[in-house]
Amino acid sequence: MGVLSTLTRGFVRGADRMAEFTSKKGARTHNKGRTARPTGLRLSSGKFVSVKAMIPEFVVPNLEGFKLKPYVSYRVPPGGTENAPTAESLFEEIVAPQIKKDFAEGSFSMEQLEKYGLETTQDGKLFKLYPKNSIR
Repeated sequence: MGVLSTLTRGFVRGADRMAEFTSKKGARTHNKGRTARPTGLRLSSGKFVSVKAMIPEFVVPNLEGFKLKPYVSYRVPPGGTENAPTAESLFEEIVAPQIKKDFAEGSFSMEQLEKYGLETTQDGKLFKLYPKNSIR
């Protein structure tokens, strides 16, 4: 097919990613611009001006002494080695040591449970815990 028929078909049917007229078959200056974004602006005079804010900057951490390899095998079993935290495990890890410490010091009070994260009211909460949707 000729260039004119290909262009005509492109205008009639719209852009076609599998068309014959690609960046490899076009002129040397032809760039469809599908994969890379321009890093500047083209002026009316035809001159290209590079803009520093449009140039991508890759931030790569320093991996010296890093023991893990960048490859993860597909044979690794799904999930992790740790179980998902439950409300009971979070209470045992975070709140219970504070309560035990205050109890041993003699400063524990049932009226001051807000100090440990207890919320007596649910005003202003997005998802309110009513008895029907509380955790059982």
